Amino acid sequence: MNMAKSSSSYICQSCEHPHPKWQGQCDSCGAWNSLVEQVLEKSGGKGLPGRKKLKTANILVKLSEVDSSEGFKKRISTMIGEFDRVLGSSTMSADNSIANHGIVPGAVMLIGGEPGIGKSTILTQLVVNLTASSETGRVLYVSGEESPSQIGLRIGRILDKEQDNNDKRFGQVSLDNIKEKTVFVTSTDVDEICRIITKEKPYLVIVDSIQTVSTEDLAGAAGSPGQIRESADRITTTVKQLNIPTFLVGHVTKEGGIAGPKILEHIVDAVLELSGDRTGDLRILRAIKNRFGATDEVGVFKIDEFGLQEVSNPSQVFLEHLDMSVPGSSTICVMEGTRPLLVEVQALVLKSQLAMPRRVGRGVELSRIQVLSAILEKHCGLPLGFSDVFLSIAGGIKVKEPSIDLGLAVAMASSLKNKSLPQKTIFIGEVGLLGEVRNVSYLDRRIKEAKRLGYTKVVSRKTHKRVKDVLKEFGLL
Repeated sequence: MNMAKSSSSYICQSCEHPHPKWQGQCDSCGAWNSLVEQVLEKSGGKGLPGRKKLKTANILVKLSEVDSSEGFKKRISTMIGEFDRVLGSSTMSADNSIANHGIVPGAVMLIGGEPGIGKSTILTQLVVNLTASSETGRVLYVSGEESPSQIGLRIGRILDKEQDNNDKRFGQVSLDNIKEKTVFVTSTDVDEICRIITKEKPYLVIVDSIQTVSTEDLAGAAGSPGQIRESADRITTTVKQLNIPTFLVGHVTKEGGIAGPKILEHIVDAVLELSGDRTGDLRILRAIKNRFGATDEVGVFKIDEFGLQEVSNPSQVFLEHLDMSVPGSSTICVMEGTRPLLVEVQALVLKSQLAMPRRVGRGVELSRIQVLSAILEKHCGLPLGFSDVFLSIAGGIKVKEPSIDLGLAVAMASSLKNKSLPQKTIFIGEVGLLGEVRNVSYLDRRIKEAKRLGYTKVVSRKTHKRVKDVLKEFGLL
């Protein structure tokens, strides 16, 4: 009997030159650390052990036979509004509200983030929400990092919280559904996992994490670039053919990127990032890549001892300390996706004791602080050249858009002059190198949100043409 024999080779990711064994530098192009182990199949075989049963039913499909809207009509809601917002929507109702949102059937989504940030927690909440319904099937949870008993404890905490809130979804029938429909897979062999998925045909698959899964066809250890790519490819091939939505949990490197080869992010349909200050309780979910939705939406959560709780009005979190007027504090409006958020900016400016004054920022780029300091000194005559400048965006979020320039500049001047700004005043605008206030995108939407939250005065390009004029009005010059 002619059996398939597989072997592996180390392929350079820069020039695709093969090598019989791993080495630090490619012999062909000279690139360092570019070799990744890949499976090679010898002729005469029927395929790799993990793929021999994965046959495509229809190789040729006519455009007339394709229903492009079918997958979007059947989106699966996570029952977590902020999660659905990030995953995307398909249609809009007459009042422009989301009519169909959530997970696209057959989509493979990679969720990454720092250890302990809440990746497994939010997916466990997703499992509880889906299995509580009698309309859904089994959820297959590949527990490579935690034992089923540990995940069961987390499910118990989530259920206790929901029952304390008198959630009507979680009656005795729902609890029985959760226990029966949540199935754990303790194997980390990707070929075994694929066979179980093919046999069980679950409603949803969660792999926690992809770095713990491996195949015997490669010699590398679990978590190596070759193992990660091959495992993700085999799982994706399996679930795509069975139209099963799948979440892959990914680790991150010390630089903050998702561990493994970059091609891992190209294999999946969506890449989600859960971020936040681990010492704080705020978590932000972003879509870095999304084939079925926008990549400019964010979900905001607040973590507690039970799990991640939705924050439907994030501006209240970022503005919770604005009940008193103090020097160096101003309010800005940033756009996170299509959602305007009001955020507090805090500045501290004091005489420097160093030959080269310090510029320190939390949540704001250092280069932006340096540019604004130069503009205020050149066009407004503020002596910042001999002052240390410290800027912070409240809430621990990072902001890069130019609309925050005016708020940062006013906060710096307020701290320097030790004079507080009027309450219920918001600053929206980009500051140019010539000291002018420039227009920003979605200005009307930002103003509408500010007025909804009770702000009576909006300072922008519509009201002032130059930063100097803004400072004069508030007595900072």
